[in-house]
Amino acid sequence: MTNPTYAWPLYEVFVRGKRGLNHVHVGSLHAPDDESALHSARDVYTRRNEGVSIWVVRSVHVTASSRPRRTRSSHPAATRCTGTPRSTPSRRRTHI
Repeated sequence: MTNPTYAWPLYEVFVRGKRGLNHVHVGSLHAPDDESALHSARDVYTRRNEGVSIWVVRSVHVTASSRPRRTRSSHPAATRCTGTPRSTPSRRRTHI
């Protein structure tokens, strides 16, 4: 027996808080249609009226960019001088 919930499309939920200027991804849910997804998102992801605005978007409609892979030489920390290299231990003078 299959679970009918997973036959429903997957939605991504974004919420903007009272003090926030942008929407933040807060989770995902399955729903039969857009209106049901919005109502479910309101019930699941906002409490005590802390969300000012809610967006629900079908996951198939979300397109994301991929981050370029960095090589060691292109990493900012590889070109920055920090004074002492971390690979060599510091030497202490001992007085006898």
